[in-house]
Amino acid sequence: MTSTQHGSAEPGPYREYPAVRGLQHLVSCLWENDVQDRQHTVIPDGCVDLIWLGHHGLVVAGADTGPRLSGPIPGPVCGIRLRPGAAGTVLGLPAAELRDQLVPVEHVWQRSGPELAATMAEADAERRLAILTEAVLVRRGAPDPVVVQAATKLAEPGVRVSAAAADLGLSERQLNRRLLHAVGYGPKMLARVARLRRLIAADEPSLALRALAAGYASQAHMNEEVRRLTGDSAGRFLKDAALTAA
Repeated sequence: MTSTQHGSAEPGPYREYPAVRGLQHLVSCLWENDVQDRQHTVIPDGCVDLIWLGHHGLVVAGADTGPRLSGPIPGPVCGIRLRPGAAGTVLGLPAAELRDQLVPVEHVWQRSGPELAATMAEADAERRLAILTEAVLVRRGAPDPVVVQAATKLAEPGVRVSAAAADLGLSERQLNRRLLHAVGYGPKMLARVARLRRLIAADEPSLALRALAAGYASQAHMNEEVRRLTGDSAGRFLKDAALTAA
């Protein structure tokens, strides 16, 4: 999950890299963070990450449904972020089983996980992202095309879950089941996360206009959802987001 990082303190030098050829349909990015010497807040983004957490080992971070505190962690950390809908294919189990959890990789990949964790522990920082990439490459497959289409539709402002399901030829219950397996949560939660991402990206002079541009019914609706997803008010969250991105 995991997650775009925001908070009162920037967690450290954070860098993202594109996925290698052949993994773009499964991997959103690879990332590194040299320093996490302070606690920070991780917010939902619909993704599942494989994360090297130093002495905590290699973990799978399930899709978050609310804010999660992380750190401090001594030493550099890194990870590979799976696209929404790719987790079920890559991990080989329903993504909903990992929702809101940090799980040692050995519990997910019971046969290969212990060796992978040991390899990560012995590798230097420059090799760890390559090792994570190789681990996903050997387990690559095609994500559920219906889930990919659903994620795209649910990211559109104003779309209703019933309409998205109907466009895909599914009932709402069928769509919910497919998303739980592949993403980790259902269509309503995925739509909330998409609205939050649009809110962060919106370039409007007031909170009321940003709320409308992102697809919220009202500023009150925005405030309620932002607090649920981030643990903070919309105004403060957006201010911190701008500072983090600067």
